Amino acid sequence: MRRPLLAIALLAIALTAGACAASEAPGWTYAPPTEAPAVTPAPSGDASSAAPSGGPAEPTQVPGGETAPAGDAVAVSAVNIAFEQKEISAPADTAFVIRFDNKDAGIPHNVEIKDASGMTMFKGEIFSGPAVKDYQVPALAAGIYQFICTVHPNMVGTLKVGS
Repeated sequence: MRRPLLAIALLAIALTAGACAASEAPGWTYAPPTEAPAVTPAPSGDASSAAPSGGPAEPTQVPGGETAPAGDAVAVSAVNIAFEQKEISAPADTAFVIRFDNKDAGIPHNVEIKDASGMTMFKGEIFSGPAVKDYQVPALAAGIYQFICTVHPNMVGTLKVGS
């Protein structure tokens, strides 16, 4: 009686070992990270990812088919979850460019412009820093506007449009 039990036990062990050895290897293997490819700068026509040059901005297309004028962009920057410029100005009845420099690493910001009643006149794309984006702002009537970061409502400033 012991022999058949021993034979069955050995057969079970052999089948189990065979099943484990015959199983397929995983469909993935670990490979150490490779060096990241070099980043190629965006073409000069792509203003959305351009770094500030310190020079005049090129004319850019804005919604409604208008063209923002060539000239210096309105500079706005964010650092330590605050706008560095508390007051900026822009021409009345003319589209313009805000060059927004988000200096806060890993923190998302944007620029939204609101009129005196709180109505949104322009809302820029939210993006994490450090990065720079050029926002094409449509023409605004002369007046005083508020600019804010929609992610951090405590970030506020004043936009004076016109003289």
